[in-house]
Amino acid sequence: VQLQASGGGLVQAGGSLRLSCAASGRTFSNYAMGWFRQAPGKEREFVAAISRSGGSTYYADSVKGRFTISRDNAKTTVDLQMNSLKPEDTAVYYCAAKFTFSSYYTRSNYDAWGQGTLVTVSS
Repeated sequence: VQLQASGGGLVQAGGSLRLSCAASGRTFSNYAMGWFRQAPGKEREFVAAISRSGGSTYYADSVKGRFTISRDNAKTTVDLQMNSLKPEDTAVYYCAAKFTFSSYYTRSNYDAWGQGTLVTVSS
């Protein structure tokens, strides 16, 4: 599966952004989907994930209540709605696809990655 992330940009603290990831090449509904982020000088970390059907979602504690992940299997897209953004949310955000039934939180369990989109939150 090939992934293309978009929607990043510059936003003030307290603002909102919506990231989108378009998938192609394989049966999208066979993959759980996740969003990770990597800030300068830091490891890539889990942000959110959604099950194959969209019935289950998972969030990092740092974004719970502010971010919402959703997917549209007909359109083969997965979105990340980010509200109440903070400067510490500044990072390159990556979408990822996971084929196996394994932990959503572990980066190495994901089989395919998009190219990343930069989100910058100014204070």
